[in-house]
This record gives sequence, C-alpha cells and structure tokens, in this order.
Amino acid sequence: MDLQPVYVGLDYHKNAVQVCVIDQDGRVLGNGRCENDWRAIARWCARRGRVVRAAIEACGGAADLAEALVTFAGWSIDLAHLGYVRRMKGNPDKTDFGDARMLADLTRVGYLPKVWLAPESIRELRRLVRYRQQLVNERRAVKLRIRALLRDHRIREMAGKPWTKRWLGWLASCDGLGEQSAWILRRHVASLASFTAAIREAEHRLAAVVADDAMVAGLMAQPGVGPVTAWTLRAEIGRFDRFNSGKQVARFCGLSPRNVSSGERQADAGLIKAGSVPLRATIIEASWRLIRCDARWGRLARAMVARGKPKCVVAAAIGNRWIRSLYHEMKPLGLAA
Repeated sequence: MDLQPVYVGLDYHKNAVQVCVIDQDGRVLGNGRCENDWRAIARWCARRGRVVRAAIEACGGAADLAEALVTFAGWSIDLAHLGYVRRMKGNPDKTDFGDARMLADLTRVGYLPKVWLAPESIRELRRLVRYRQQLVNERRAVKLRIRALLRDHRIREMAGKPWTKRWLGWLASCDGLGEQSAWILRRHVASLASFTAAIREAEHRLAAVVADDAMVAGLMAQPGVGPVTAWTLRAEIGRFDRFNSGKQVARFCGLSPRNVSSGERQADAGLIKAGSVPLRATIIEASWRLIRCDARWGRLARAMVARGKPKCVVAAAIGNRWIRSLYHEMKPLGLAA
C-alpha cells in the first residue's frame, strides 16, 4: 500500500527540531518536537506518510541538517528565508508550533521564499573567509585603541605612513605615557602582531584551498580583483549560474536601489537592506579601485559626479553595474564549480 504524500516544515533549534507534517489538503498529521538528528526526524515523518518536499528555516546549523536529510534520507528540502516568512505570517505571535506549520504550508502551496543550500565545500570556504574578516575587524579595533591612547595623552603621531615598521618602532619608544598606559600600549602592540600573523596564516590557508578553483582564477583575471575580493565573491555568491540574470546577482549582493514609491510619489531609499554586509563592502571597495584604475568605469564615474551624484552613490552604482557585467563572464564557470 502506497503511503500518502506529505509536506514537512522544520523549525530548527540547537538541541531539538519542531516538525510539522501536513497532507495535500493542508490537514496537520503531526506537529511535535524531535531530537536534532536526521534519523529521528526521518523516522518520525515516515510514520505519517511519504515526504514529497520539506522546508527548514535558514539559520546556523540548518544547512548541515538539510544536507544530511537530502543525502541519507533522500528528501527534497529547501532552506526558507526567515525574513520573508516572518512577514508573510498573519499572526503576530511567534511559536515553534506555528513556525513549523507555516513552513510546511508554504511548501505545500509552492510559495516558500527559498535560500540557496550551498554545498559543504562552499560553506567551509565561507567560514574561512568570514574568520579572516573577523581577524581583520579585531586588528582594526586594536589600532583604534592605540590611537585613542595616544590622543588621550596628547601625543602627536610621527609623520609618515602609520603601522609601518618605522612607525611601530617610534610607537615602542615614544615618551609621555604613564606606567599603566605604557603597559596597556605594549599589550595592544603584542595583540596587533598576533592578529597580523593570524591573518597571514588564514590567507595562506585560503590560497591553498582555492588553488585549483576555476571560478577564483577567473575572478582574479578581472581588472581590479585581488585574492581577497575573489575569495569573498566565491564564498558568498558560490555560483553565478544559480541566478537568472545579473540584476538578481546585484540584488543578492545588496547593491540594488530600494524603491519606496506609493501612488504618484516615486522615490528611492538607498540600497536594499539585504544580503551579506561583507560581500557588499568588498564590492564597494572593488568599485573604488575600478574607478581609479579602469578607464571604462572611471569615465562613467566622472560623468555621474558631473551630474551631481554623491561619490558614495557613484561607488554603489559602479558596483551594481560591475557585478551585473561580471555575471555574464562568470556564469559559464559555474558549471565547473
């Protein structure tokens, strides 16, 4: 006897998962908590029918569970965009019971807002790229603390480029600090050296991981793209061929204007509040390099400035156009990724 087809919604938590199973007519066949293990979830659902499709909220750890259900249980499963799902709820209350039911019902009717389920290799690369960025952020914070300490003691910095060996040598020998401030400064300088070494080690590891990656090689062949930009694009975007157009890629990167039009009022409200912040920042930095070094983008930027556009808007517009043009060059490489 064939089992009835069912749809499953999974509300993910660290130790347990709320699982809702509904049939084709939307009737709830079960809504309960299961152990956070693909075997327990698969057994619980198998007693209620044959899983046609499932959805799980996109959060930390959810992708690993989803991949296990796809690989070992043979499920067809999608990651759900939590922001869109939350806005689609008619009930202001939030419960695990209701969230799992909502995910199952959206999957049943085909209205689930989906997020790409990146393969394990991309998720690992993404973790490594973000780890490097965390180290860079922490090093920047240490530099700000050092300069705040000098400013607090009214010590004028040595002329020349800061953070060079010569500048750090001057920093180690500067006078005018109290006993405790000098001790704090030495600790900051030691932390700075430690973070610099850790960043260098992370970059060496990243270079080794992507040494044979065709997409990273293709990205680094582009004008204005260095290793860090290529690593970030590869990790955060994954594959360009999963998008239908360059406009979709630009929107994913958070580089599209946000429309706030209503009736006869037509207006923009800056960039959309979506996408990876490090990805958008990396593309904006690449835009400034392209404006300085590439004749095509430089001409476009100067023309926009001449029309009265602010420089920050120009950089975002260049980034939007650049990533859309990059899509057509990188899309064929996705087949080999």
